[in-house]
Amino acid sequence: MKKISTFLLLLSISLSFAQYTTPDTGVDWTLDDIVTESPATITVSGTTYTLLEDLTISESDVLRIDSNLTLEIKAGVRVTVFGEFNVSADEVLVTAVDSESPYDGFRFEEFSVIDIQNATIEYGGGLRVLTETFTLNNATLQFNVGGVSTGAVVSMSRGIPVITNNSFLFNETPALSSGANNEVSAIINGNYIEGNNQANQNRPQINMGATRLNDTLKILNNTIIGDIAMDQAGGIAVANLVGGALRAIIEGNTITNNRYGITLIGNNTYGLIKNNVIEDNDTQGDPMLGGSGINLNAPAGGMTVDVTENEIRRNLWGITIQGEVDANLGDDLDNPGLNVFSENGNGGETYAIYNNSPNTISAKHNCWVEEGEGTLAEAEDVIFHIEDDPTLGEVIFDPVFCENLSTDDPVLSSLSVYPNPANNKITFQNLYNFEQVTFYSISGQELFTQKVVEGTNTINFNLTGGVYFVAFDGTEHQTVKKIVVK
Repeated sequence: MKKISTFLLLLSISLSFAQYTTPDTGVDWTLDDIVTESPATITVSGTTYTLLEDLTISESDVLRIDSNLTLEIKAGVRVTVFGEFNVSADEVLVTAVDSESPYDGFRFEEFSVIDIQNATIEYGGGLRVLTETFTLNNATLQFNVGGVSTGAVVSMSRGIPVITNNSFLFNETPALSSGANNEVSAIINGNYIEGNNQANQNRPQINMGATRLNDTLKILNNTIIGDIAMDQAGGIAVANLVGGALRAIIEGNTITNNRYGITLIGNNTYGLIKNNVIEDNDTQGDPMLGGSGINLNAPAGGMTVDVTENEIRRNLWGITIQGEVDANLGDDLDNPGLNVFSENGNGGETYAIYNNSPNTISAKHNCWVEEGEGTLAEAEDVIFHIEDDPTLGEVIFDPVFCENLSTDDPVLSSLSVYPNPANNKITFQNLYNFEQVTFYSISGQELFTQKVVEGTNTINFNLTGGVYFVAFDGTEHQTVKKIVVK
């Protein structure tokens, strides 16, 4: 009996460590090749492949998936790549053999080369990205749990990973993250992100750390929607907590129904927060713990942030500023302002901006009460600063700018005004029967009007450097373009 027990124990240990490693001979492998080489590792039925044990792709080898197929992975199994992993088919499904028993996920080692296109990855332990060379495009990552990747479905460690046009849906962990001790300058562009952090931990759906010294983290044109039942899940957080540098552009995103919208934390930090729609980020409901549309926090100083052209509505706070932050929400030089605030508040009070810092904040040319009258008194009523607490810095908000010069005529989307930035003239093709153009200052003051004709028009002017609006008017069409004068 003792011998049988010992045999069973050894067999159990052997099975628990079952794996296949490619021989590191510089060969391109397909799943069919591995089926042939190691049928105990992968089996196949039609276009469905089943991975039964851990698989490692060695440093000089490639695993290539270039045909439409389903890869089922057994519970607890991990794929590790030291070499290259390439998914380039039109439709690839990577899923668990049993959705109730997730596989461990994918670990991409430091010098691996990873390119994943058009894949659905679900019911696994995520992607642990240790390499600099990583591309994820047009993929869907859904219903994944913590496994080889614990910080997020895709957790990154270095370099400039490129993550574009994907969907991250209802995963247990956040969608994307990088470690506090790592330097990652990812490009995160055009993704649809909804309902992640189903574990409901105090984490945002995008959770990034410090960046490489001379590179910039870019979070662009994403849609980030919270699951309102997950009251701990934020929208975007970018934090520099352990030294190093942080450079981030957060632009063109729509962020709704999260605990908060955007938070930027730490010293030695520069951020540009531009043209985002940030609405209804109040799921936790406690203004002492969150709910800001935008939160800027630099405990020891060294943070510079430009905030421009955002739409911030129905959060518990509009913008909150803490610590030694050098924030610019609009000036008379390079930042046009044009942030729009509406119904941000808690406890019966409206707070478009709460300057809980000693610093003076330039915040010119913003609309502090959308659909309001645009008066200074109206703005003062929703701004908390030195007037409310003499220990705080002033918010300089004069002039207010609430005039809506833009139009929604889709016919005019191709109108091009060049060069922009301009020196002392602009040129455009008048294909829409415009009759005149009018130049406005950033505060809405009319500067001059010039008649135009059909075809090519060149307009000369003598304006100081800054941002201006040019209104194009005709009987059938009207539109406005923004230009920068050098």
